[in-house]
Amino acid sequence: MKLGDVSSTYIDVMLKVMTQLDCNFDEILDKFSVTQAILCSPDARISIPKFMRLGHACIKKSADPCLGLRMGKATATTHLGYAGLLALSAKDLYQACHSITRYEPLSTYNVRGQSRFYISDDNTPILAFYSLTPYNEYNFFVVDSVLSSWYQLLQHLSARTDVVEKVCFEFAEPSYLESYGEFFDCEVLFNQATNHLVLKKSALSFPCINSCAATFELLKRQADNNLEKMQLGLTFQEKVSQVIGPLLTNKHLDSNSNANKHDSNTPTLVQVAEQLNMAPWTVRRKLVNEGSSFQQTLNDTRKELSISYIRDTALSLGEVAYLLGFSSSAAFQRAFKRWTGIAPGQFRVQS
Repeated sequence: MKLGDVSSTYIDVMLKVMTQLDCNFDEILDKFSVTQAILCSPDARISIPKFMRLGHACIKKSADPCLGLRMGKATATTHLGYAGLLALSAKDLYQACHSITRYEPLSTYNVRGQSRFYISDDNTPILAFYSLTPYNEYNFFVVDSVLSSWYQLLQHLSARTDVVEKVCFEFAEPSYLESYGEFFDCEVLFNQATNHLVLKKSALSFPCINSCAATFELLKRQADNNLEKMQLGLTFQEKVSQVIGPLLTNKHLDSNSNANKHDSNTPTLVQVAEQLNMAPWTVRRKLVNEGSSFQQTLNDTRKELSISYIRDTALSLGEVAYLLGFSSSAAFQRAFKRWTGIAPGQFRVQS
């Protein structure tokens, strides 16, 4: 099971920033086998682990920890593919925010979750990015780039600077804390429950300056067809597995979700059914029809993800255990050996 991937357009943003920093990006692209054909292909995708290593390599070469923030500032609506073009032609920021999150899967996928736009209990608009805990030198830049890009794009779409009330980061204050003032002209908070932008309540009605209803509807028709095609080839078990991935840590859910009320990090049938908008017995029946069960699908998902995490990342065994919802590193190691016949540490050495 893949951990995720991103469109090659995100590498284009990285290239633009490295050019601005007067750093040669060619040797980094060569090291990670990213060719011009890949950069120019509308179908090319870069795996999440490779994308994070590319970013880390750029930070080391440029000696600039603000790479992600600069990437956000350099991101144009066109870099988001259908999501960006729909936002550009949207009627207002409400429609634009909805488009950015709904059509995100057409340009990026992460087993950890999907970005969301929602209205909180006190009617505050929230544009939220999923959790990437545990944080390390390979993924700070990703959250920086996403929140920075949203901040810039919303201002660009509306030609207004009074859109965002505050920017919230899940991780602690980084070493380059003072640099955030260069990219955000609003309150910036760290050690927050989630990564998100808090929009001003009035901002959702701000019109988009390039709004075009006909173009929006045309793009929406095409984007909806593409989303549907993405699901057509999946078995029901695979769809359930896709839902289980983000639920393993529950970190991305807002307070309105019933799934956030469970103490355990192990997804339940009820939680999964809720995400699929189905009754639990319907989910159970569909899995049985495919010769599986909920518990088997949960175990298979954990197994496949554990192999990907051990093989493709430098996360510690304790961190992998956390991401898979295990109560301890020891419990994860026992499960991994039961699944594969080999200890995870030995598996990593041999991979």
